[in-house]
Amino acid sequence: MLTLTATPIPRTLQLALSGARDTSQINTPPVDRLPVQTEIHSWSEELIRDAILREVDRQGQVFFVHNRVQSIQAIQGMLERLVPGLRYTIAHGQMPERQLERVVVDFYHQRYDVLVTTMIIESGLDMPNVNTLIVNRADRFGLAQLYQLRGRIGRSNRQAYAYLLTPPRLAMSSVARQRLGTLAELTELGSGMKVALRDLEIRGAGNLLGAQQSGFINAIGFDLYTHLLEEAVARIKGEEPPAREAEEVRIEFDGDALLPPEYIDDGDLRYYFYRRMASAIRMEELEQLAGELEDRFGALPPPARNLLEVARLKILCRVVGFSRITVGERMLSADLKLPPEAEAGQRIIGRLVAAADPEQIEFRMQEVVELTCRFNSPDPLKACRKFLQRLERYGILLC
Repeated sequence: MLTLTATPIPRTLQLALSGARDTSQINTPPVDRLPVQTEIHSWSEELIRDAILREVDRQGQVFFVHNRVQSIQAIQGMLERLVPGLRYTIAHGQMPERQLERVVVDFYHQRYDVLVTTMIIESGLDMPNVNTLIVNRADRFGLAQLYQLRGRIGRSNRQAYAYLLTPPRLAMSSVARQRLGTLAELTELGSGMKVALRDLEIRGAGNLLGAQQSGFINAIGFDLYTHLLEEAVARIKGEEPPAREAEEVRIEFDGDALLPPEYIDDGDLRYYFYRRMASAIRMEELEQLAGELEDRFGALPPPARNLLEVARLKILCRVVGFSRITVGERMLSADLKLPPEAEAGQRIIGRLVAAADPEQIEFRMQEVVELTCRFNSPDPLKACRKFLQRLERYGILLC
């Protein structure tokens, strides 16, 4: 089975990413094709009038998308009053088949200047003379729908313009703002896969064996869902399932370690940065992330700095081999498992003592050895990080 698509739905894309289906991409645009200039605006009659006149003045045509059949006649009347003297027609899915076909053919042969239409034009139309698109209430459309609509214009060597009309920003949901921001950001030719990946992030991967095309992110988390899917696909193919990641390090800290809402007000954006911090495996990733946060939102508040320090501690704990670490006001305690061979265990404890001040470190020998280190520092997280970095330099790897 061969599937061709500009923007795969999340479930189909996840099938491809997980290896359940093979995928290939065509990234070469047609000759002389230009990217569509995309703009997001609140409703403005002046903007609509200027956009239509600009296109008609260069002998082009316009799509005006209004996805409500009940009020589409009123929209046509409004446009006729706003820009008189042009030829308007309507197309929607509730029209008789022959009438709809006649309208579309007449518009294709340039007997009309503006087609007021619903989402019916989303796919299948190739009209090189139509190079201006106006979408009313773009916040109500899905990301893939908007991308497909934008693909109806710019199908020649002329510069095309897409105007997405929305209510005031505060009246839209955060997800709608994300979708529109993605479309305004990803305008280059061949960006369909990037748009689809962003859609997958926003909506979730869905149910591969059922009817749902999105969802399940909040139930188990995207990373766990992806890992379970990879294991199932590997078993079906008769391959070795991918190795599970090391057990998660537990960091216990009484202070505030979070991205405050007053620092990043968008909940979905905060979740995006939390996930990036949690998935970082190298210090360089965290430093790059810290720079990005400061560049986008300003200086990091103390709770955000603490959160980054906790993320750094997790990376160091994985390197050194601690499974749990508790950071107190003037001390830290950590759990470590020694090798079963007595000699190797004694050697590791000796190196631990050498790496720290013997007066500051003590051990409680149980099934899991508990290490306690005391320090004098007003910043316990930073002091803890320096101690772990010292262990790393001494080459103490307990894992």
